[in-house]
Amino acid sequence: MSPIEAVIAPPQDVDSELRDAGVCGPELAHLGRLYCDSPRALVFRAPSPDWRLMLLILPWASRLSLLGNPIFAALARQWGLGVRFIGIDRDHLVYDFRALLAERTLAMLIDLMRACEPGAFHRDPRWLDVLFDALASQMLTTLEKRRSDWSRHLDRTHRLESGAASSLFSQEERHPDFSARLRQALREGTIDAGFYGRVLRSIDRREAEVDARLTAIVIHQLDPATLAQLSLARAGQHLGCYNWLRLAPRYAPARAHLLQRLPWMADFLAETLVPLEARRFFGGTDAEYGDAPAEPIEQPHDPPPLGAIDPERCSMIDHSLGQAIDGGQDRTVIETLALRLRVSPAVLRRLWREAPRALGTPAAWLLPTIVQHLAERPARQWPQADEDWQALIERASDRALAA
Repeated sequence: MSPIEAVIAPPQDVDSELRDAGVCGPELAHLGRLYCDSPRALVFRAPSPDWRLMLLILPWASRLSLLGNPIFAALARQWGLGVRFIGIDRDHLVYDFRALLAERTLAMLIDLMRACEPGAFHRDPRWLDVLFDALASQMLTTLEKRRSDWSRHLDRTHRLESGAASSLFSQEERHPDFSARLRQALREGTIDAGFYGRVLRSIDRREAEVDARLTAIVIHQLDPATLAQLSLARAGQHLGCYNWLRLAPRYAPARAHLLQRLPWMADFLAETLVPLEARRFFGGTDAEYGDAPAEPIEQPHDPPPLGAIDPERCSMIDHSLGQAIDGGQDRTVIETLALRLRVSPAVLRRLWREAPRALGTPAAWLLPTIVQHLAERPARQWPQADEDWQALIERASDRALAA
């Protein structure tokens, strides 16, 4: 069996017409062929004893002649920002290796996409062999030499749900040029509304099948018990929360309980607590990492003002928060969270009782400001309708960015 597999989007009934210049014009037909034939992902199954899976997800690109030209290096880098590279190790932990993709590797990926244009990808495995050497062999050597750095690459943000914020499968970056040319062809009368609608429906079906297949590939390599805990936590298919549960199976029930009560804190909890837990999982003492148990932190009656807690003190509170969560005492968790977010415990108690669905799952950097906005209002003036929640989130975003 080949060590690498290409995931190609499944064909649709409209594809033959979409490739026909006589039906939709030469430019749209050219883009249609690229869209249909381009690989959506490369799958490396068990590339070494330490790794169960490596998955490289590729954004679609139509300006391949420009991307391959050194003059347009900035355009190539912009395309590279849409690449996702996920690894799953033998302990079923999920990693985000996007930061390890070198410029040379991105250039090789662009060459691979160019090889797809005449359909050579399906017949010539040379690019796959070269990519396996670059992505698996060389990268695995780097990881083996720097095993202590693995914790830095643990995924904390991605989700497996399509269309969600921070989704592993970015829909916006897949086929912008193709979609734009399709709309232009409709305006120019090159295609009719019926054909346009059929193509749009085929895109939805095609991308949904790709996402489902990639999700199944990832989930098959994850730990079933941890996935079950994550399902009970109501946090969705959040890979950061999955890692948080997986890093300490003994405390997974307490962590899942917290996520069940505060699902809107999923991003914040993963960003804050995964690095702390990873240090212990990958070896080394708390003192070695500067995480020695701190003396008890006095719970203030009034929250400290913005900026009053320095980074070192935040680290101490984060450590205390992790201990409180794993201890399973709801009251202690609420009080420590309130201290970390710089609000009164009463605010967290209400959110604990009534988790607002309209709040969604704010990004980790934004959530403290949202909670502080709520703390500045009497409970009777909290948002009720979805649009009111959205307005509050927008104001909090402006305030956080200004700060």
